[in-house]
Amino acid sequence: MAKPLILVTNDDGINAPGIRTLISVMKDVGEIVVVAPDSPQSGMGHAITINSTLHSSRISPKESAILEYSCSGTPADCVKLAINELMPRKPDLCVSGINHGSNSSINVIYSGTMSAAIEAGIEGVPAIGFSLLDYRWNANFNESKDFIKKITENALKNGIPNGVVLNVNIPSVKKSEIKGIKVCRQAKASWVEEFDKRKNPFGQDYYWLTGKFVNKDKGEDTDEWALNQNYISIVPIEFDLTAHHAIQELNEWNFK
Repeated sequence: MAKPLILVTNDDGINAPGIRTLISVMKDVGEIVVVAPDSPQSGMGHAITINSTLHSSRISPKESAILEYSCSGTPADCVKLAINELMPRKPDLCVSGINHGSNSSINVIYSGTMSAAIEAGIEGVPAIGFSLLDYRWNANFNESKDFIKKITENALKNGIPNGVVLNVNIPSVKKSEIKGIKVCRQAKASWVEEFDKRKNPFGQDYYWLTGKFVNKDKGEDTDEWALNQNYISIVPIEFDLTAHHAIQELNEWNFK
């Protein structure tokens, strides 16, 4: 049987150690095409490029079995361009990451890594976003490789439910310390934001966004709980943002 065709992307940039590790894992799973930003795009969310042109360049040698392209756009741009222009056919799976840092809980909203996976899901391609809870550029991704392969192979074998994308977060611990994999809900947490106000040499104000992550969700079925207990968390997320439970209540409003 033909190997599955897998799109590999990320938000940290095509040269980031995380995506290089993901490529090394996916080479054993299927035929891969890499399309990733030419520079870091963390925190871009689901932004797309509409007011300027996009550029893409093949960076892998002609003799290479792997097609690798850098793209001037956002993670979502990379997926759109890959599926519609650069790939020989529609991929069987899209994997995004491995992100340098957490994308658990509310972080999924801001994440370029997960937005790339979500864009693939919107395009009808099963997708998984992988993140390691270590923001360092030289983070040790090798401890997570076997787990990533196992999750990917399960997704290909069993299929991901329609309209669902998997958000996978991995504790930054040794492989032997990971207790297993848990399917979870997203913790109800948020960022308490602060702005560090400063002045430049011309006397103009400028700001650095700072803050701290606050998790008040005490449930033991959340991604935050699982990660704190050294489990890998898998949260199935939907890109249909409709609050279905609110429709009946809103229909009782008087719009006349």
